[in-house]
Amino acid sequence: MLSQFWFFFLQCKIKWFIFFSCLFLTFFFFCCDIEKILVCSGTFWRIIKHGSTEDFESLPYICTLLNSSLWTYYGITKPGELLVATVNGFGILVEAVYVVLFLMYAPKNMRVKTGILVGILDVGFLAAAILVTRLALQGETRIDAIGFMCAGLNIIMYGSPLVAMKTVVTTKSVEYMPFFLSFFLFLNGGIWAFYALLVQDIFLGVPNGIGFLLGTAQLLLYAIYRNAKRSNNKISEGLLEQGKQEEPLVSPLH
Repeated sequence: MLSQFWFFFLQCKIKWFIFFSCLFLTFFFFCCDIEKILVCSGTFWRIIKHGSTEDFESLPYICTLLNSSLWTYYGITKPGELLVATVNGFGILVEAVYVVLFLMYAPKNMRVKTGILVGILDVGFLAAAILVTRLALQGETRIDAIGFMCAGLNIIMYGSPLVAMKTVVTTKSVEYMPFFLSFFLFLNGGIWAFYALLVQDIFLGVPNGIGFLLGTAQLLLYAIYRNAKRSNNKISEGLLEQGKQEEPLVSPLH
C-alpha cells in the first residue's frame, strides 16, 4: 500500500515537472522565433518597415493556428489533459496575433487569400471537426478521432525541419538552422514524448517522437557543418532565400 502511494506521489510530481517544463519550452519557442524574426532573419521587421508582407506566405501561420486549436480541443475533451489544453491555448493567442499582424501589412490580394484560408481552415475546418465529433461520436471514439487529426497535422507540419535539413546538406551551411531552435526542437519533442509515455497517449507520443528524432538529426547536422565555410554560389543563395521565405515562424506545439 505504501509503495503504491509513493509511486502515485512520484508520478504526480513528474507530471507537474513536465507541465511547467512544457510551458517554459513553449514560451521559449515563441521567444526564439520572435527573436529570429525580429533580429536574425528580420522577417517581421522587414514587413513592418516596408508596410508589406512581400513574398512571405501566410499558410504557415494559419496551419500552426489550426494545429494549436485542435490540440486545445483534444486537451479539453480528454480527461486529465490540462497540460495539452493550457500550452496550446497559449499558442492560439500568439498565432492569432501573428495572423492579425500579417493581415495588417499584406497587400489586398494576399489579404483576401489569407482571409479565405483562415475562413476555410481555422474557422470552417475547426468548426466542422468540433461539430462532427460532438454530434456523431462519443467517448473514446471521439477522443481517438480528434487525436488522429491532431497527430496527422502535427506530422505534416514537421516538413519544415526537413526543408531546413535539406538546405543545410545542400549548402554545407547551418546559417539558416539556428542551434537553439534545433536544440529546443530536440528538448521539446523529448519531454512531450516522455509525457506521452507516462500517460500512455499514442497521439502525443508519435508526433513528438518524430520531433525528438528530427531534433536529434538537426543537432548531428549542426555538429557536422558548424565549422563549414559558407557557400557563395548563386544556387546556394537561392536555396537559402527560398528556405528563409517558406519556413514557418513557429514550431508546432503538442
